[in-house]
Amino acid sequence: MARDQIDMTPLQSRDELVAWFEAGCKDPSEFRLGTEHEKTPFTLEGHRPVPYEGARGIGALLEGMKLLLGWEPIMEKGNIIGLYDVTGGGAISLEPGGQFELSGAPVENVHQTQAELMAHLAQVREIAAPLGIGFLGLGMTPSWSRSDIPVMPKGRYKIMTNYMPKVGQYGLDMMYRTCTVQTNLDFSSEADMVKKLRVSVALQPVATALFANSPFTEGKPNGFLSFRSEIWRDTDNARSGMLPFAFEDGMGFERYVDYALDVPMYFVKRGDEYIDMSGSSFRAFFDGRNNNLPGERPTLSDWANHLSTIFPEVRLKRYLEMRGSDGGPWDRLPALPAFWVGLLYDDVSLDAAWEIVKHWSAHERQALRDDVPRFGFKARIKDRYLFEIAKECLVLAHAGLRRRGRIDHLGRDETRHLEPLDRIIDAGRTPAEEMLDKFNGPWKGSVEPAYEDYAF
Repeated sequence: MARDQIDMTPLQSRDELVAWFEAGCKDPSEFRLGTEHEKTPFTLEGHRPVPYEGARGIGALLEGMKLLLGWEPIMEKGNIIGLYDVTGGGAISLEPGGQFELSGAPVENVHQTQAELMAHLAQVREIAAPLGIGFLGLGMTPSWSRSDIPVMPKGRYKIMTNYMPKVGQYGLDMMYRTCTVQTNLDFSSEADMVKKLRVSVALQPVATALFANSPFTEGKPNGFLSFRSEIWRDTDNARSGMLPFAFEDGMGFERYVDYALDVPMYFVKRGDEYIDMSGSSFRAFFDGRNNNLPGERPTLSDWANHLSTIFPEVRLKRYLEMRGSDGGPWDRLPALPAFWVGLLYDDVSLDAAWEIVKHWSAHERQALRDDVPRFGFKARIKDRYLFEIAKECLVLAHAGLRRRGRIDHLGRDETRHLEPLDRIIDAGRTPAEEMLDKFNGPWKGSVEPAYEDYAF
């Protein structure tokens, strides 16, 4: 998320929290899709992390992008920490370790999200190359230790950095060493939200396997295909996971509100200051029982910002965020929105996807999610390998996109964006397994060639 929300309307009742979600319901004719992706900056000389400061740092990169795009800067205590398009387009923000994120504009089809991506990468290269900066398209930095990585000057990240080691083993790795690609999709009603949430949570391991490409840590194989996904299993389990309650009777906006109220907070923002609220639930704040702001009631901004610090495999805001995939090379990024749009924006494919997952138990869903970071397509649920399910889902995604019939200027529908995933299924191996073959073969036991092969 590029910017913290600014709406200081005091909250008076739980009903307002429910209404905040309900305001996201759209007519299907107004459905849009948004794509967010992160990429790791590195020095072209030496393949080292890029600091924020200096004439060839992240700050200078953002200043250059501001001049090129004419976007408004996002400032914090005199530092430029992001950019946004005032006309309602995309935004650029920094993750804790300098990962450069494009939060794409809401667009009508996958062709447009690909065009936006191509334009963004061309613009970034124009500014970054003279600064000696490249970008890596992997789910995790393959060679750097945590201590190697610079810290971006953002107040929220200081609070999170202090809190993360208290609640999990890998929180700081998540913050500083990982990258993801996400797709944001709309819903038409509470019932539509619930159905899409259930299908996408259950099938998130499919996307994890299809996009798995984080098999290296500090220059060596780490034993996983998606270590980024494994990291989320022990980051902060109070705010992440597979949302088992979403599959229970009575699921809806109110049930998610009750869940979010009990998730521990990180911060609230007052003016330019971030106030540490870590560990205290939003419910306590809502009841005026937070020790850091005694007697004060939260605002709509506090609620929206809190929701952005909850990290389940699929996150509900005023849309649904698919969160299970490693970041990847540029040609694979549009495949993620294509996959989920084909499954979730076509009723026939959505119904067929629900038929695949509706008999899975919470224990079975969790076991699949636990196994997929290490085993990829070889993970199993009931009597099926995940590979079989992924193949079936890709067929459904193709069919859904064909029925949508969104045609580009050359007469092609959105199924063309699934081609990278078709190749993965045809090979029967995750991208990480291909990388491990390179490591053990032409890369000669070094991850350094990744900075060429997987650079943007």
